Amino acid sequence: MKSASGVGRKTAFATTLAVAFIAAATIAGAWFFQIVLEILPCPLCLEQRYAYYFAFPFGLLVAFALAKGAPRCLIIPPLAVLTLVVLVNAGLGAYHAGVEWGFWLGPTECSGTVLDLGKGSLLENLDRVKVVRCDQVQWRFLGLSLAGYNALISLLMAAISGWGIAALAGKVR
Repeated sequence: MKSASGVGRKTAFATTLAVAFIAAATIAGAWFFQIVLEILPCPLCLEQRYAYYFAFPFGLLVAFALAKGAPRCLIIPPLAVLTLVVLVNAGLGAYHAGVEWGFWLGPTECSGTVLDLGKGSLLENLDRVKVVRCDQVQWRFLGLSLAGYNALISLLMAAISGWGIAALAGKVR
């Protein structure tokens, strides 16, 4: 069995960099949809971006630690955290896609009933109005919304970072 300094370390380095760059590409794509195509994110969409904002610099930090020869016992826990973060994000993406398909209700702040503007002053009511709804799909490709693609991308990232953990543990090459 190879030690963490051999093939497993190189595989873990490559997988960690891959996760970091997939996160950067996904965020760049989200900004493209928002800024260029003017598809504005709902509150759930914005929450799903947090994992990518975390995964990019954190993945680079772990890759740097691998490149500098950090011991396996100091690399596997951060890789496990990275895997967990993107797995939770995959769940959030699946939840959001389910809200869009009407399988379950979403958060009231972005998918509740339309606000009755007849109560209170107009300015108070305008502060409570949400423009972008979580339960309405603004864009689909091949039947999937951006939330669905987020779930798939996050699952891919989890599999890749899990592969890095397995490589460090000497289970795969």
